[in-house]
Amino acid sequence: MKAILEVPSPKRRAEFLRAASRSRSLHRPWGSAPNTVTAFDKYLKRLASASHAGFWVLTDNGELAGVININEIFRASFCSGYLGYYAFVPHNGRGYITAGLVAVISSAFRKMGLHRLEANIQPGNDPSRQLVERLGFRLEGFSPRYLKVAGAWRDHERWAITLEDWRTRPSKHR
Repeated sequence: MKAILEVPSPKRRAEFLRAASRSRSLHRPWGSAPNTVTAFDKYLKRLASASHAGFWVLTDNGELAGVININEIFRASFCSGYLGYYAFVPHNGRGYITAGLVAVISSAFRKMGLHRLEANIQPGNDPSRQLVERLGFRLEGFSPRYLKVAGAWRDHERWAITLEDWRTRPSKHR
């Protein structure tokens, strides 16, 4: 499957909010997508800064399948960012996010000039952990009460991949 990516924009606001609404139970307790006009507009504003990059993953017929963001991008000698991603119902589990991540990671390393990407995953989020493992991320540690999610400080596993790791992955994941 080849990923179809789109830059987030206001033109799909209504579709995005409907997708976020029907996906609430899928996202709980791991997080939540922007689900109000105000939250959606804040999301787009954050993506407009140089320290964030956003991508919408589309199905073959152009529906929103999910979201991939690179957050807190640092340049200079660090050249790193933090991945966030989620699927929308009914497109979860169909390979869209996997294909999207392959494309976004490739772009981050080849076009954006990043050297390292990190994915912080809550313990128990097996599908997310399995996804990054398949793509060659390595577990680097455990951070108690690392991120505030749904109003509570939550533990996270820190997974990361570098440009060198990515280059040595099997070709189907490049």
